[in-house]
Amino acid sequence: MTSDVDHHTPLAFTVAMSFLMGIVTTIAVYSLRHEPRARNEPTATDVTEVHASTGAPTDRDAAGTAGANDQPAVAPPEPAASVPPAPVSPTEAGEIVALRARDLKLPVDGVDRKDLRNTFAEARGSRTHEALDILAPRGTKVRAVEDGRVQKLFTSKAGGLTIYEFDPTETFAYYYAHLDRYEDGLREGQMVKRGDVIGYVGSTGNASPDAPHLHFSIFRLGPEKRWWKGDPINPYLVLTER
Repeated sequence: MTSDVDHHTPLAFTVAMSFLMGIVTTIAVYSLRHEPRARNEPTATDVTEVHASTGAPTDRDAAGTAGANDQPAVAPPEPAASVPPAPVSPTEAGEIVALRARDLKLPVDGVDRKDLRNTFAEARGSRTHEALDILAPRGTKVRAVEDGRVQKLFTSKAGGLTIYEFDPTETFAYYYAHLDRYEDGLREGQMVKRGDVIGYVGSTGNASPDAPHLHFSIFRLGPEKRWWKGDPINPYLVLTER
């Protein structure tokens, strides 16, 4: 006699197992979607790009990177390790890597890289600083950070005595401001070598007389190669990497 008993899995058991598997799958997907982001993983809001002024070269408060109220704090600079780097765009990040490979010289004598403080994103009046302030006694030698050409010697209301140096490829410009004076004989069009003395730390322009310093900036030149115009790059991120 043939048994009428069904040897297959009962329907009720199959439905229960499907329900449980659905719950497990839902929990797993929810956990993945809400997993905390890794500490170093960038987000869209981490990427910003800053552009230099496009104004005419009347002076560097409209022609360069020394802005209004460009006066650093007189307090001793903080150690570099305590200052977080400012966010950069992918383009600027590539340029920073390229400039690091050039081993730029620190422009001020007697200053150690660890003593630099990131002032690039600090406010100067209604604008962003976009430069590195390097405090040093008045008269300290200022040196060319790289081989290049003195493109422009300019006296600015904001920057005081300034120097614009183009790199050998005319891709980047180096800007030195608030100088007390130029090195004797320095002239426009002069070729300089890395480490050559080009000026001396001061507080000309709108810098505080009580805090002589070098206002140093780097910017990528546009296709027109205008000495007063370009996209700023954070010098702190270039000079502190070793």
